[in-house]
Amino acid sequence: MVLEVKPKKTDYGKMTDEELWEEYEKKGGLELKQELALRYIYIVRNVAIQMRDVYMSFAQLDDIINEGVIVVMSAIDKYDLHLNVKFETFVSKRIRGMIIDMARKQDWVPRTVRKNAREIDEATMHLYGKTGRMPTAQETAEYLNMPLDKYEKVLSKANLFYILSLDMLMEEKAENRQTVQIPSHNYREQPEECYLGDEFKGILADGIRSLKENEQTVISLYYKEELSARDIAKVLGVSEPRISQIHSSAIRKLKTYIENRVK
Repeated sequence: MVLEVKPKKTDYGKMTDEELWEEYEKKGGLELKQELALRYIYIVRNVAIQMRDVYMSFAQLDDIINEGVIVVMSAIDKYDLHLNVKFETFVSKRIRGMIIDMARKQDWVPRTVRKNAREIDEATMHLYGKTGRMPTAQETAEYLNMPLDKYEKVLSKANLFYILSLDMLMEEKAENRQTVQIPSHNYREQPEECYLGDEFKGILADGIRSLKENEQTVISLYYKEELSARDIAKVLGVSEPRISQIHSSAIRKLKTYIENRVK
């Protein structure tokens, strides 16, 4: 009787992320892919929590995480290990994009919020063109014949609309700059590079530097450190609604700045 000796199962759990990526690049396979995906589930959760205000009216956290896992699995096959881009950055953009696409398809933004956001945009653009600088909240509120406290409440509600509109603006400019829509091994043809080309990154960086110090801090903590508004509020020692106001103001200014610089 001949005993069949089964090959010993590799203990992927003891491998580092780098070793696991190298192994997957050599061998591929569903088991390796699933192990890699498990390593990055925390990113899905972090982004989902950070952007919970975007989807809370039409989806649950678990729904977003489930969709995010699919994004991670897909991103693993599209990621080039030899590019100078971390997978965490690579996949975070895709998860954010997935959530934004879901929100856009739901058309969840109330009509009054859209109207108020447009009016604020028009007022900001008018005052910017007139003075050559971004208007203060007080100046914009006065132009709209609106008490400052009411203006700040309206601005807070329009916060998520500004986030989506800025993302759509950046996406639109990227499409105008480059027509490549599929992954490529050419570094300069990667969708991420089309999205944030050297010229556009410079404009965005200039726009961020034009913001107030507290706005720059909030933008950095939100997008670079990927903290939620609640966590940022704890870091800065202010209320969560105040962070929302600062964030919406910064996004609105960036949107106006980019629209004036990128034609």
